[in-house]
Formats: sequence, structure tokens, C-alpha cells
Amino acid sequence: QVQLVESGGGLVQAGGSLRLSCAASGRTFVRYAMGWFRQAPGKEREFVAAIIWSGGGTYYADSVKGRFTISRDNAKNTVYLQMNSLKPEDTAVYYCAASRNNNYLTLRNRYEYDSWGQGTQVTVSS
Repeated sequence: QVQLVESGGGLVQAGGSLRLSCAASGRTFVRYAMGWFRQAPGKEREFVAAIIWSGGGTYYADSVKGRFTISRDNAKNTVYLQMNSLKPEDTAVYYCAASRNNNYLTLRNRYEYDSWGQGTQVTVSS
């Protein structure tokens, strides 16, 4: 397993931007697909975006497509989530997660992920 630590959350006005980072420990980071999920109060944890080990495939929830971009730097063991045009409904705790399964058909499923970070709060004010 890898250890994951998110950063970059905060308070932003609607229409603004934030970039989340997730730093991973371990030399096997390059083998993992990485995902971002979020959980708002009283709601289930939901898929936001995922990227396969090479960075060659990225996948997004419909609610964030065109506004969010996931990327990774394997040399730095880091995955990013650039969030633009933020909306109040994007408010949630954001989690990064690592999966040894690089099958794009399953990366939207949170149960496919082996390791999770502690989460970072994103609050978007109207």
C-alpha cells in the first residue's frame, strides 16, 4: 500500500479555482491508478476523477467534466486535481485514493481503491 496526504483545500468564492495535491509515499506509486472522491455532509462518498498509472487515461464524473482536471507527476509521486469554475455544490471533503487495478471500467468504484488519504476540506461560498 501507499500512504497518501492531501493538501490544497480551503475556502473560495463561487467561480474561483483551487488545486489539490496528493503526495504518496513508496516507490510503487507509478503502478497505481489514482482517484479523487468527495463526500459532502449527509451524503455518500462519490467519484470525482481518476487517472491511470501512465497518465494516459483520465476519467471524470459528469458533474465536474470540463471544470476539473486530474494529472499526475510520477517523478514526484504526486497527483493533482485542478478545480476551476467552482460551485457551492462542490463543497465537500476531498479524498485521494490509490488502486492497483488500472482497469478504467472500475475506477469509478470506491471499493476498487486500496489506500486513502485523510481528506481535505473544500468550501465554495455563493
